[in-house]
Amino acid sequence: MKIAQVTPLYEAVPPKLYGGTERVVAHLTDALVDLGHEVTLFASADAETRARLIPVRDQAIRLDPRPLKSDLAAHMTLLATVLEHADDFDLIHFHTDMIHFPFFAGMADKTITTLHGRLDLEDLAEVYERWTEFGLVSISDDQRRPMPFANWLATVHHGMPAELYEFSPRSQGYLAFLGRISPEKRPDRAIQIATALGRPLKIAAKIDAADTVYWETVIQPMIAGNPLVEFVGEISDQQKSAFLGGAEALLFPIDWPEPFGLVMIEAMACGTPVVAFRCGSTPEVIEDGVTGYLVETLDQAVTATERAHLLDRDAIRARFELRFSATAMARRYLDVYGDLLARRPFADLPRTAPPSRRTVDELRTFASIGG
Repeated sequence: MKIAQVTPLYEAVPPKLYGGTERVVAHLTDALVDLGHEVTLFASADAETRARLIPVRDQAIRLDPRPLKSDLAAHMTLLATVLEHADDFDLIHFHTDMIHFPFFAGMADKTITTLHGRLDLEDLAEVYERWTEFGLVSISDDQRRPMPFANWLATVHHGMPAELYEFSPRSQGYLAFLGRISPEKRPDRAIQIATALGRPLKIAAKIDAADTVYWETVIQPMIAGNPLVEFVGEISDQQKSAFLGGAEALLFPIDWPEPFGLVMIEAMACGTPVVAFRCGSTPEVIEDGVTGYLVETLDQAVTATERAHLLDRDAIRARFELRFSATAMARRYLDVYGDLLARRPFADLPRTAPPSRRTVDELRTFASIGG
């Protein structure tokens, strides 16, 4: 099968540091290649992939040091480039939310779109009610709740390469928080849990500009006066095995409808149990009492964290390999691809015509003026 993967341009593929969507696309793309498919990745030039790469920007946007950038223009150029090559593929897999809908409506039957973010935002529903011809994939069943009417084809949970994470049979006794410093991720809860137990906590997290005030007014003061807490900052994939594998438990104390939560399966790959608040996708990812604990209050979280060491780390790793490996994810997507292709009337309709030169030129012109 000839498959195109179209990723956002905000992070490298895979990301150099923090990043979710582009990391998933990287692992899916490589797994599809390993399964024998002809895959083309549309991404920034700093991507590392076993697929054919068509670069559409010299580097990913977030870590680009140049001060003046237009992410809209970059993504319009991305779509124009995909349009130019669209006739080369049996299927185009978009990971770019809904931005491609107006330009690919004429060939929606050869696309699927995985939605990676939260869907309870104002104005989203109207878009998915308008462009119903695009088949959608959710990354958890819970993610669908704000839009049950949408054209859902399947839910495919994320997966990671098993060989990327080293299993750790025992911890070094500290607790871990990995993610973003933001109100919805609730690092304050992680600090409270560790403090209540008198256990060391290591925080490896990204601080976005939008969350600087929260960091400076809430989290930094909690860390500054607490000898149990160490702030590590952002870490790379290469650092995660040691960071997560050394933890007695990963604290995932979220307070928002998390669509998936990659860090949970990253911890599981290292054999580390997860203590997660029952919110968003966590009940779909964590098997309570097997790979971690699901809690609803801070007191429950403290109790669960105290007994996390009783869980079998070998069993946690085994559940990761069964449910959340990159190969398992790729095979589930291949089922979706096959169902989509089976519904396309190959015998009755000519192959989708390539986009008109005018359409591509209009996209490129729009990109050149930054929208």
